[in-house]
Amino acid sequence: MRQGTKNWQALGRLPRGRMNKTEASYAVHLERRKAAGEVAWWVFEGVKLRLADATFYDTDFTVMLSTGELEVHEVKGHWTDDARVKIKVAAAQYPFRFIALKKSRDASGWKVEEF
Repeated sequence: MRQGTKNWQALGRLPRGRMNKTEASYAVHLERRKAAGEVAWWVFEGVKLRLADATFYDTDFTVMLSTGELEVHEVKGHWTDDARVKIKVAAAQYPFRFIALKKSRDASGWKVEEF
């Protein structure tokens, strides 16, 4: 690693608030849904949910549907055990619909998993 680079680069992570390619692709998808009137509002990494002492779940996308319902959308290329546990705990504690999305190679665009 070059001097001055951050540890997150070694882990393949981007700094907080910056989308990776999959997240950016999903943001485009959300904008299309917004233009179609299905989504009223969304934010990237705008909500942090407390799960326990010193344990938090940072949402990828918090989405308000046109019906007023709030959903949490987690965009993944690969699941770690820690991430899967956190979303399950968050889904049990908070009254939002939690959805995980993975880029699909077929025409649907996204593989959906609900928690």
